[in-house]
Amino acid sequence: MTQYEEVHVRGFAEFTRAVSARTGKDVFAYFSGDKDDKGVSWCPDCVKALGAAGGEKEYNPQGSVQNFCNFPELPGSWKDPNNEFRKVLKLSGVPTLLRYGTPQKLVEEECFKADLVRMMFTED
Repeated sequence: MTQYEEVHVRGFAEFTRAVSARTGKDVFAYFSGDKDDKGVSWCPDCVKALGAAGGEKEYNPQGSVQNFCNFPELPGSWKDPNNEFRKVLKLSGVPTLLRYGTPQKLVEEECFKADLVRMMFTED
């Protein structure tokens, strides 16, 4: 039985709407490269990290929200310094797992480490 809500969004507007609709809940956001029609991300680090992040989902707190946000591989989309995720959330790379509204954040290779992902989900 899933103890948390899973939400999939694309783009900053969808992300902010999803977070706003869940005020008061613990929101964990996973930012990744979008997947092709075969389900493979353009970002090889995102593929590797999803194994650790996905394997630790059982540790998500009761009633929390796991928000997956994928970036398309379009010229200028993710790497654009004016990308709203970079400007507002201070994202510096993908994959990134963060606890929304807190300074807790795992970036790139840190997302490969199941123990760090588990700590993100279990520490207050």
